[in-house]
Amino acid sequence: MTDTIRKVDYFTVSAANKVGQGVRMLKALRDANVNLLAFSGFPRAGRAQIDFIPEDTTALKDAAKKSGFKLSAKKTGFLIQGQDRVGAIVNTLDKLAEAKINVTALDAVTAGEGRYGVIFWVKPKDVAKTAKVIGAM
Repeated sequence: MTDTIRKVDYFTVSAANKVGQGVRMLKALRDANVNLLAFSGFPRAGRAQIDFIPEDTTALKDAAKKSGFKLSAKKTGFLIQGQDRVGAIVNTLDKLAEAKINVTALDAVTAGEGRYGVIFWVKPKDVAKTAKVIGAM
């Protein structure tokens, strides 16, 4: 089975780094029926950065506005999904290295039942080149 590689929109939210902030936002999205392709949160400069990668950008924006949390401007990342195997993302990363494209961040997980997923980011100036090099939809 071939991997699926696509460009995705993502948005960040800066929040207080305290218990319950992320789940408050996730509940609001769930209640608005917003599906996320990926979600990430981590401490940054004394606060928390929360990243949302939505299936439907408009639905995320509407739910965030209604719930009172401020999204960043739209940014672009890349999502890879496929059959898990040893070295699953090596070829993709090798292509990027050969094209002199630096990956600024990457998260990869197994999804069970022999599947895996990767979300990664490059500098904005490298988005179009990255999409071409890896054949992203």
